[in-house]
Amino acid sequence: MNRSALWLRAGWFAVATLLMILLGAWLLFGRGRSPIQTDLLAMLPATERNPLAEVAAQRLAHANGDRVILLVAHADDDRAKAAARELGHALAQDSVFASVTAELPPFDLQQLVTPYLAHRFMLLTDADRTALAQPGYNPAQALAQRVNEPFVTGVGTRLQDDPFGWLQHWMDQQPWSRSPLVPEDNLLTAHRDDGSYVLVTATLNGSSYDDVIQRRALSAMDQAERTIERDQPGTRVLRTGALFYAAAARAGAEHDVHMVGLISTIGIALLLLGVFRSPGPLLLAFLSTGVGVVAATTVSVLVFGQIYLLTLVFGAALLGEAVDYSIQYLSARANAGDAWEPRAGLRQVRPALLLALGTSLLGYALLGLVPFSALRQMACFAMTGMTVACLSVFWLLPALLQRSAKPLSAVSVRGALALQNLISRLASGYRGALLAAVLLLLAIPGWRQLRHDDDVHLLVAPPAALAAQEAQIRDITGLGNGTQFYLVQGVDEEQVLQREEALEQRLQGMVDAGQLQGWLGLAGMVPSLQRQHANQALLAPLFAQPDRMRQWLSGAGFRSEDMERWMQSWPGAPLTLQAWLKSPLATPFRYLWMGDDTHAGAASLVLPQGDAQSTLLQRAAADLPGVTLVDKPASISDLFGRYRRYASLWLLAAIVLIVPVFAWRYGLRDVPRVLAPPVLGIGFTLAMLGYLQQPLTLFHWMALMLVLGVGANYAVFLREGEPHVTHRPGAMYASVLLSAMTALLSFGLLALSSMPALRDFGLTLLLGIGFTALLVPTSVAYRMTSS
Repeated sequence: MNRSALWLRAGWFAVATLLMILLGAWLLFGRGRSPIQTDLLAMLPATERNPLAEVAAQRLAHANGDRVILLVAHADDDRAKAAARELGHALAQDSVFASVTAELPPFDLQQLVTPYLAHRFMLLTDADRTALAQPGYNPAQALAQRVNEPFVTGVGTRLQDDPFGWLQHWMDQQPWSRSPLVPEDNLLTAHRDDGSYVLVTATLNGSSYDDVIQRRALSAMDQAERTIERDQPGTRVLRTGALFYAAAARAGAEHDVHMVGLISTIGIALLLLGVFRSPGPLLLAFLSTGVGVVAATTVSVLVFGQIYLLTLVFGAALLGEAVDYSIQYLSARANAGDAWEPRAGLRQVRPALLLALGTSLLGYALLGLVPFSALRQMACFAMTGMTVACLSVFWLLPALLQRSAKPLSAVSVRGALALQNLISRLASGYRGALLAAVLLLLAIPGWRQLRHDDDVHLLVAPPAALAAQEAQIRDITGLGNGTQFYLVQGVDEEQVLQREEALEQRLQGMVDAGQLQGWLGLAGMVPSLQRQHANQALLAPLFAQPDRMRQWLSGAGFRSEDMERWMQSWPGAPLTLQAWLKSPLATPFRYLWMGDDTHAGAASLVLPQGDAQSTLLQRAAADLPGVTLVDKPASISDLFGRYRRYASLWLLAAIVLIVPVFAWRYGLRDVPRVLAPPVLGIGFTLAMLGYLQQPLTLFHWMALMLVLGVGANYAVFLREGEPHVTHRPGAMYASVLLSAMTALLSFGLLALSSMPALRDFGLTLLLGIGFTALLVPTSVAYRMTSS
């Protein structure tokens, strides 16, 4: 290939790169919305076998996704309420909030009772049902007890509308009656020993995961909080909502990208300058890597429509591996001296680069087989970036590297040679066998300490401060945790409500045993028609004796017109679910009804409240037809556990697949020698993780897959390059160590990430690449000596 052909090919590659850059810029910035996905839940895979359960999980996860919950706390009740009013007023002035609720519009609590009066004889608590079913039920005694009850301060029925208190007892069990938050001075307030807490809620005028919305909303809230803390000293504001978790995830990812990208860039730059002693190789290495990262980002957004924060941080670390290809070509140029010829250099490194690219792509391809969108996107990103970075070496660098270069730094070559000779001596003969036995004995205790942890919270662990505030808000307000719920299905709404009632009987037993704080379900607010008719039947014997009823009421002091009005309201009408759902009272609870489809049937949600154990909740649903506990975190953790168990088989499969490739290139007898460094590196890494008490997750095993690919690359680079540097022993191992150190500066820095999954990934790669790089000299059949 002549020089003009080299420039022509480089020109076409440059044009393709420019088009890729323009497309990537349009995808990232030109469509009016950012494709960067900060919703950590969006990364999680579908886990439920029942498609409706998956839909319900998504609905519940995002039911309040654009809602912000604030709790204004102060030791003084008046100051807490004044601060809440001021906070609500300040937030309402900003258009980033579609609505803000602090003060409630004046209303009579009787408005909560009135819709139920027409159905009062259909609504009974379990306690009243049990009492009415007893042969010795004494209506006169129940009436006297009701008349002498203390004044009800909350949602209360009037005595003339509910003489026996049956409706009042039922109202006392409704969510608005059980809530610790009570209306005071038109504010929802809870009282604790340490003061008063006032609820303020706001709905965003957009998505919590929109970067612009996040910044505007957080700025408005921070300013408002500073103002009320100045005006009402001693005020505290507790926060929770998807907005804060999304903002924290974005901030953490930006910090990780900057930290990994900046430190690795500076570190790699200093290494390349020190080894190649010229800024030219540095710029070309970063050019090759930059092209790969741009292409990877563009393709990932094209394929997935968005890019996860996890992928961006991983992409910042990809520098360390993508730069390997250009390093090998630059090293071949430096080692050739005045005899350098670009096309000959390309022929020299092509087999090693293609073999290394193939093993890397194999590892990432296996990573992409996991039905987990975040891992698939990381695999797509890496495979694209690796391929384009390698192609840039074949098509771009030869045209830009026409002239010869300075040889590699003498210090780096001498140091590499000394280390290579030392490792070769230690690994040869009886010393090698003895050393292997000692290392094996040292590794065994570490392997014995290995354990696993598949908890999904290791992937999406929120900041401790936010989690603590959410837990405190949940404790004070009585809100449920939203991550566990029951899906109740039936042929129609009546069957769904009946099945809910069967479930709620068991949940009440858990509440009585102190295992559950409570639950939220439609059947508690709208009993099934079967239950309502049964309730009416329990009251029928009393109304079958109208004279006795008048005698009881008259004896309790009721006026005749009130008695007649109440008795004429018998038997009333049943309360239907569809009518109730259309009422204003149902507005906060409509999301619990999944709908009634004539083909698929009907379904609803029941939310347990409190931190109950998953096993206890599962037991409550056991053997109940149509009732399924959906525990999204537990389901994903189980999924991670399954794939983690399969991961060792994938790793073994990858090794088996590499064997014929290496056997074709080096012969079957030399395959163990070439594979020994990555395989031993994996073994020693597992031992160190055991000593460090690191529970193994899916991400540790995925990192070990990459250790295999990267380690095999180093063995290939050394084995392919050694015959070309016999005039300068140690030069090839110096370039391998340079590749390893750039990888350690990139992937190793992930061990400092704020994301637990990336920390696991980074630590494993830090150990694996380090061990493998030290073991690589054992992959060659001879030992170099100084010349």
